[in-house]
Amino acid sequence: MPIDKPMRVADVSTPAVAVDLDALERNLDRMSSYCAAHGLGLRPHTKTHKTLEVARMQLEHGALGLTVAKTGEAEVMAESGAGQILVAHPIIGEEKIRRLAALAVKVDVLVALDSLTAAAGFSRVAQQLGCTIGVLVEFDSGSHRCGIAAGASCAELGNAIQALKGVSVRGLMTYFGSVWGDEKQRHDEVARLSADVERTTAAFRRAGLPLEIVSAGSTPAAEMSHLVPGITEIRPGTYVFNDLNTYYQGACTLDDCAVRVITTVVSTCVPGQVIVDAGSKVFSSDLLNAGPKRGYGKIMEIEGATLSKLNEEHGFVEAADYGAFAVGQVLSVIPNHVCTCINMHDEIYVARRGEIIDTWKIAARGKVR
Repeated sequence: MPIDKPMRVADVSTPAVAVDLDALERNLDRMSSYCAAHGLGLRPHTKTHKTLEVARMQLEHGALGLTVAKTGEAEVMAESGAGQILVAHPIIGEEKIRRLAALAVKVDVLVALDSLTAAAGFSRVAQQLGCTIGVLVEFDSGSHRCGIAAGASCAELGNAIQALKGVSVRGLMTYFGSVWGDEKQRHDEVARLSADVERTTAAFRRAGLPLEIVSAGSTPAAEMSHLVPGITEIRPGTYVFNDLNTYYQGACTLDDCAVRVITTVVSTCVPGQVIVDAGSKVFSSDLLNAGPKRGYGKIMEIEGATLSKLNEEHGFVEAADYGAFAVGQVLSVIPNHVCTCINMHDEIYVARRGEIIDTWKIAARGKVR
């Protein structure tokens, strides 16, 4: 929604989130250029931004499709113009499966799953509705979250799914969530998990199963993905905005962190304490998992200042010089984890060189089922 009259970022009613459009565009250019240079498909995860506007920008920058976690997100992102959507979270339950199958009329729907039970649910609904759902078998390459063991077990599950009607195995999916830390730690983990990927693709190939898609990746691993033989595409999400976790791993600079939480100092009356109007309902309570591993955000205006504690509506600022703060002062904060932060808000202000030029509805906010 365009802004009626000129407004600076510091003039917005706080707390709010704002994105620097220049930084966002640089991030999009960088990832699309990397993928093009290495012959990798880009299927970005929309969990970070949850907006149709950014999804369309990603498609314009060469994304071959989009990734979502839940059926509700898929329903929103089907309006982006994407020709193909991958649902990367196992979907269980007939109501959600029916909604996804209904989407297959206008968009190519792929689902990732790691059980025959999940595949049977899609098979049953797809046969009733007369459609076909593409399936990627998810395997674990080190994150120990979802996914069956790498190797032969994937081919066994793939063969069992291929015998079902209404579903079609299209390949494999894994998540590089174990790739974390500084550049050396991330490189070492990429080298380790490459063997898991190679063993699993080899098993699929021996079984004669399709390997049209081998989907992998994460933002911390994104620009090392060409070092993993066999993958065809990556699914980074955080890269569009970046955050403190990305920064402290050396995967971006502070200038690449496109999102700021805009907040106002509301109280300085307690000695050694500054309170702002943004708490856990604005930032989320996600801790910093990289670098100093403390605090909830980096305050950009005052060196060394950080958010040390969050209540629901209050943020507690820790600083060397509390006299540097005054009631009414507007601050901008880089959040620890931008994905959960964005999901707390209805809209995001869009800024170019400090001036608000637009607002975007966070259309997939709260679409958890």
